[in-house]
Amino acid sequence: MSKNILKLSLLLLIGVMLFGLLGCSPAEPEGDSGNGEGEEVVYNVGIVQIIRHEALDQAKEGFIDALADEGFKEGTNLNISYKCAEGEQATARSIADGFVADEVDVILAIATPAAQAAAQATQEIPILITAVTNPEDVGVMDPQEPGGNVSGTTDLNPVEDQLALIKEINPEAKTVGVIYNPGETNSVFQVELAREEAPRLGLTLVEKAAPTGNDVLAAAEALVEADAIYIPTDNTVVAAIESVLKVTEEEKIIVITGEENSVKAGALATVAGIDYYQLGYQTGIMAAKILRGEAEPATMPIEGQDNFVDLVNITAAERLGLELPQSLLDRAETFRE
Repeated sequence: MSKNILKLSLLLLIGVMLFGLLGCSPAEPEGDSGNGEGEEVVYNVGIVQIIRHEALDQAKEGFIDALADEGFKEGTNLNISYKCAEGEQATARSIADGFVADEVDVILAIATPAAQAAAQATQEIPILITAVTNPEDVGVMDPQEPGGNVSGTTDLNPVEDQLALIKEINPEAKTVGVIYNPGETNSVFQVELAREEAPRLGLTLVEKAAPTGNDVLAAAEALVEADAIYIPTDNTVVAAIESVLKVTEEEKIIVITGEENSVKAGALATVAGIDYYQLGYQTGIMAAKILRGEAEPATMPIEGQDNFVDLVNITAAERLGLELPQSLLDRAETFRE
């Protein structure tokens, strides 16, 4: 081999080695980093719920279903951390603080005490509320333009229409009892509305406090002389609705509620009752917009339920020996247990 050929071969070898180092370096493995192009971002959502009962559970399910319908599905691009405070405000705050430490992308707070805990925990992470009667209780002073990091949905129900239902069913009714937890600001707000409206309907309102679920039975027993009992969207009382119904069925007392699930559990009826699954679903749509970067709580108006349903439990009416007015039956959805 001549020196020229040897020199040329050496130059070619060096060229190949340089090309390998500069032009053909190995590609980054796909999925190696959460920031790699083409890899789907995984979002983290924390859900804090104040207590377990059917209505609030349905709000949670509606929220999750809406996110799934909007393309945010657990196990693919969504992680959900769900925690219940079991009725304890201090626990709700601890849960909210944990979500802040974990730097979740969105917090869902179900019911007023949980919403208050979340709002106290952070002014940075977007918070969506649901099953909250009065948004002012969590610092939202302008429902049309919240201005901060909190928005969501309200379950404010038409208390005046629900009290009027008592008179429609029993025009001779004079006294209505209301059971509520004075520690729930959402319930206090509804009772204040009831105080204003009851006299206009010719009703005397008798209030009984039930600070815990264990107090609900005694509160119901103290109202056996009432013509009817009204249960607002109070989490403590709704969670113990069986205790109320045990007394009212024995005493043949009408029970009117602020939401549908208590009617399905055995109460007589509601007018324009809250559908918590639908309310949670609306909140989930809002969450999807936030996660996609299309909106932020500051400019998202607080939403109410899109549509309402009058609901009557025919089985409960039969247990009470009631003949319901045709005006109610004509407009309401009815069902049997």
